[in-house]
Amino acid sequence: MTDFFDIHPRLLEVSRQAEDLCRDPFARIAENEEYNGQKVLSAFLKNGISEAHLKGTTGYGYDDRGREGLDAVYASIFGAEDALVRHTFVSGTHALATALFGVLRPGDLMVSVTGSPYDTLEETIGIRGKNTGSLMEWGVKYRQVDLLPSGTPDYAAIAEAARGARMIYIQRSRGYSLRPSLSVEDIGGIAKVAKEQNPNVIVMVDNCYGELVEKREPTQAGADLIAGSLIKNPGGGIAPTGGYIAGRKDLVELCAYRLTCPGMGKEVGCTLDTLRSLYQGIFFAPTVVASALKTAVFAAAFYHLLGFEVNPSHDVPRTDIIQSVLTGGPEMLCAFCRGIQKGAPVDSFVTPMPWDMPGYDSQVIMAAGAFTMGASIELSADAPLREPYAVWLQGGLTYPTGKAGVILSAQEMAEAGLLKL
Repeated sequence: MTDFFDIHPRLLEVSRQAEDLCRDPFARIAENEEYNGQKVLSAFLKNGISEAHLKGTTGYGYDDRGREGLDAVYASIFGAEDALVRHTFVSGTHALATALFGVLRPGDLMVSVTGSPYDTLEETIGIRGKNTGSLMEWGVKYRQVDLLPSGTPDYAAIAEAARGARMIYIQRSRGYSLRPSLSVEDIGGIAKVAKEQNPNVIVMVDNCYGELVEKREPTQAGADLIAGSLIKNPGGGIAPTGGYIAGRKDLVELCAYRLTCPGMGKEVGCTLDTLRSLYQGIFFAPTVVASALKTAVFAAAFYHLLGFEVNPSHDVPRTDIIQSVLTGGPEMLCAFCRGIQKGAPVDSFVTPMPWDMPGYDSQVIMAAGAFTMGASIELSADAPLREPYAVWLQGGLTYPTGKAGVILSAQEMAEAGLLKL
């Protein structure tokens, strides 16, 4: 690394110690990468993907073979009956909102059983902001069940809440919190408890940051509907935009009616020149996700050795790609992000600054020098400027570059006089 970067010798020593601690976790990640890589290949073969599927359409997009094939590939990978994969989803929140508005009706009760949802979904539900156009304005009722102090699901409260609910909503990743992310086994347990009380309840999962981290997906453990972003895990760092919804066929069709219009649903929507990148993205995704996981595990071990509190620790099995580091204050947090930006392949010379980011209730700083704007499968770090001043790190298209970015974040803190070496 010293051939290319001016790194303090102490940080290089700590990085070597950290990699020694990561051998067993890296082996587990490699095993999952191989399994999921073969699963994705099998999905391509099963659905007979050909050169013709990579060609896009214009206009209405009638009889778009590539669009239909991509939906089928995603459904196979996620063990779902159907999927809706579109470049016209502008974000993961858009995909989630489309699913919620597609399935829920006035008078229905939606219960979030993992506490408060991610910041950007609060205005969609109507629990923050002006409530204009929200689910609650539309007549959908909302309540939430908090996780237990241990960060695990409160199964007794979930069982009680499920009795009158139309939807049980689960956020798989930690968002801007320090709770553990949920495993597929956890999600399966929630689904089982909820459906024992109410067989008709819909179990929906925000699957962002969790795709292809484990060998199973929530739809293979009892979830009826999942949604996520293509500029996170399943896009493999190649998809330029988009999102997906997958699950029960009848529910996916309702979501398609919301995305386009009733009566047309999935049958329209041209793909332009996006299909090749969307197919390539999901094909590369298992390996890219593995690189992001290795970067997160290394960061946990590296910063732990430097004396920081990290969550999760390096040796804990992963259920999403996110790693948090408690920096101790706003200056350290901002320096961390500046260092991550300096390790980015794009816009490394830019200095990230806190700003009033749409959808958040406090200023957010974000380091994201990415090939695709905002793509958090690429090495990035972001945080709201509020207690406990934790920064959330995710992504890394390749492990060598992800590792370098993590070390550069510490180097920036040292050069700012905030980290004693």
